[in-house]
Amino acid sequence: MKRYFAAGALALGAFGLATAAPAAAQYRQEIRNDPGKCVAGGGPAVMVTVDGIKSSAGKLRVQSYRATAADWLAKGRWIYRIEAPARAGTMTFCMPVPAAGSYGIAVRHDINGNGETEITTDGGGMSNNPSINIFNLGKPSYAKTAIAVGPGVKSIRIQMKYM
Repeated sequence: MKRYFAAGALALGAFGLATAAPAAAQYRQEIRNDPGKCVAGGGPAVMVTVDGIKSSAGKLRVQSYRATAADWLAKGRWIYRIEAPARAGTMTFCMPVPAAGSYGIAVRHDINGNGETEITTDGGGMSNNPSINIFNLGKPSYAKTAIAVGPGVKSIRIQMKYM
């Protein structure tokens, strides 16, 4: 009887480990920009058009987050990240999302490409283009940036802002 109980406990423990892995894998996945995932019949995904990119220097980083207080702009809580060399003007990205739901998209232009944020030179933008000022320090609430994504492709435009 003890042997069966031990085997059952071991199986439950293994099941717990197996189900914990997907939860950990839901964050911090770097992907490539794949426009093919945003074609008709694709999705769930967000076609993100970024306007007002001030220069072709550095990198543009586009990140998706769940639109929750716990996840929005929290360190390490992004779902997918796409990085690409910046191109002045307008760039378009296809950002897949795990399932239909509520998400926020954040874009950052790291002009010198050093991975650090320089407030006086780097630019940024977010879904729904909320106002950013000294009082919210560039972090509007998830409610202001949340977009509903269905099973298909949602198109949005983000206007870059620079100091």
